[in-house]
Amino acid sequence: MIHEKLLNPKSILVVGGSDNIEKPGGKLLKNIIDGGFGGDVFVLNPGRETVQNKPSFANVADLPGNVDLAILAVASNLCVPVVKELAETRNTRGFIIISAGFSEEGEEGKRMEKELADIINGVGGTLIGPNCIGVVTPCYNGIFTYPVPKVNPHGCDFVTGSGATAVFIFDSALPKGISFSSIFSVGNGAQTGIEEVLEYWDNTFDPEKSSKIKMIYLEDVKNPDKMLKHASSLIRKGCKIAAIKSGSTDAGKRATSSHTGAMASSDSAVEALFRKAGIVRCFGREELTTVISVFMCKEMTGKNMAIITHAGGPGVMLTDALAAGGISIPKIEGEHHDKLLAMLNPGSSAANPIDILATGTPEQLGNVIDYCDKQMDDIQGMSVIFGSPGLTSIAGALDVINQKIVSSSKPVYPILPALNTAREEVMDFLAKGHVNFPDEVTLGRALTTVYNTPKPAEEKIFFDNVNIDKARQIIDCCENGFQPPHIVNQLLEAAGIPTAKEGTAQTEQELMQLIGEIGYPVVMKVVGPVHKSDVGGVTLNIKSDEHLKSEYQRMMKIKDVTGVLVQKMAQGMELFIGAKYEPKFGHIMLCGLGGIFVETLGDISSGLAPLTLNEAHSMVRNLKAYRIIKGMRGKEGANEDKFAEIIVRLSTLLRFAVEIKEIDLNPLLGNATDIIAVDARILIEK
Repeated sequence: MIHEKLLNPKSILVVGGSDNIEKPGGKLLKNIIDGGFGGDVFVLNPGRETVQNKPSFANVADLPGNVDLAILAVASNLCVPVVKELAETRNTRGFIIISAGFSEEGEEGKRMEKELADIINGVGGTLIGPNCIGVVTPCYNGIFTYPVPKVNPHGCDFVTGSGATAVFIFDSALPKGISFSSIFSVGNGAQTGIEEVLEYWDNTFDPEKSSKIKMIYLEDVKNPDKMLKHASSLIRKGCKIAAIKSGSTDAGKRATSSHTGAMASSDSAVEALFRKAGIVRCFGREELTTVISVFMCKEMTGKNMAIITHAGGPGVMLTDALAAGGISIPKIEGEHHDKLLAMLNPGSSAANPIDILATGTPEQLGNVIDYCDKQMDDIQGMSVIFGSPGLTSIAGALDVINQKIVSSSKPVYPILPALNTAREEVMDFLAKGHVNFPDEVTLGRALTTVYNTPKPAEEKIFFDNVNIDKARQIIDCCENGFQPPHIVNQLLEAAGIPTAKEGTAQTEQELMQLIGEIGYPVVMKVVGPVHKSDVGGVTLNIKSDEHLKSEYQRMMKIKDVTGVLVQKMAQGMELFIGAKYEPKFGHIMLCGLGGIFVETLGDISSGLAPLTLNEAHSMVRNLKAYRIIKGMRGKEGANEDKFAEIIVRLSTLLRFAVEIKEIDLNPLLGNATDIIAVDARILIEK
């Protein structure tokens, strides 16, 4: 838990504070003073009696009393003795270390970092950093960067693992009108990391006072379980969270023995974690700050948008961006169309986008917004595009937009000029507590990202006809490595996953006995090689004894083949489900089209086991190939409910079988009524 003395100190000591405001210690001290901190401020700087008109002391022992919060801006090797003395003799419980030179630079730095954390843990204090830009709370401005965002209780809470990146995010956020209620730059997170800040926000959340908007920038997920628990809890309490996890690509994919192993990565795990928690994932600061700006508007309760513009091009570009992500811009017809058109000048359009032309007046703009808000039940949000050629003031139009944002029951997303063409008017608009979306396409993509992010998953596990005890018994008796077909089938049967009728043969006599039990037509596959197709180890639609024996004799000559698998021939759409165990995260589930399409198209969706049926449906519907799975152009699709159920059943099995490191069901064959697994491989490592 974050100590109260770090959040609301009555006294602050700046270790390394100076008069030089071009250095971190000097700028930090100036920001604290300029921010109006109401308590005592001291400086530790040998040889100086005052620094920036604040009393300065040479040693901790010279301080006049206890200190609640110490902020250190000195060399890393000086931090440990100062922190130890403050913690033990001055009752200091809040520490912010902006100094670098710790774990990011080597083993000695890592050792010092651990020693600092141990000292502060020993007295029940809180450490932020080292290697950070600091903290901003309603009580004080404890950062050394500029500008310092003004604190607003209705702004967003921001936690970041990178102070330098935070500065770039401020540069993107502040011109949009985003305000902040608190800022935590955790740096190396020696004691308090991003997950601990989330935990604090969750445990202290007050629906009447706490900010409901959270922004995160992180470079590593240190504790996925804690992040999932507290992020999803906050969202269930009414919060909205957007985050960037940087480092989303692998330098190179590992050479692995399964499709899932090749495609699943630590980024798949992050994607799955965010979706499970309900976190809106972003990939750049403009996207992140635009999503946060969307959060600061009223919530859109549906997917139908009206676009109100006086410039045709931006309206069309916004329409394209929204439609690409699943938000509808319904055509306005009939009575609504005629009434809207009657409000406007000749040549205007009311079809949606509603183009009021450059000659449209602020009064006409207000009337259109009112009509869409009060008279059109099938519209759930409005975007208003109002630019400036730089010839006349647009203050009147912005006054109208301000009034309608406040009074409208539906969200209004303003797309206004950049500050270089209408600075005074736009700054006045932002000062009233609004946000601006300078780019319509970025807004469109942000809205669709928010729209397509699922709610936090339910905290329950699907056990219907999943026999965990039987699965455990099978796994406990297995050897390490890829499992033979009969073990694979037993595990799938324990999970309640339907499979094709099949058997294995190592002799021609066993082969003929099998075909008598299964019947033609059949598929024959080699047993032994992992990638059967690569070695010519799959033959489809065998219908006669002669063909069966011929293929058997051919396959038994293939290197490493120990037998053949004979399986009843099935038909249907090829689908894929896979999973890979990722350290710290658990099993990452993947799904998509099967067969050759798995890696060819790269169209997969991920989830974090165990999954609910809602999560599985969300995974399936998130695929680009979803329309194919549903069926199109007269071609039968696959049963989505069955597909989702198999994903969930497999996820439940894996929740209790961490020894399964990789699993591929590829392909499953599906039609409108059934889906069965016709090929599977399972890697067990105990």
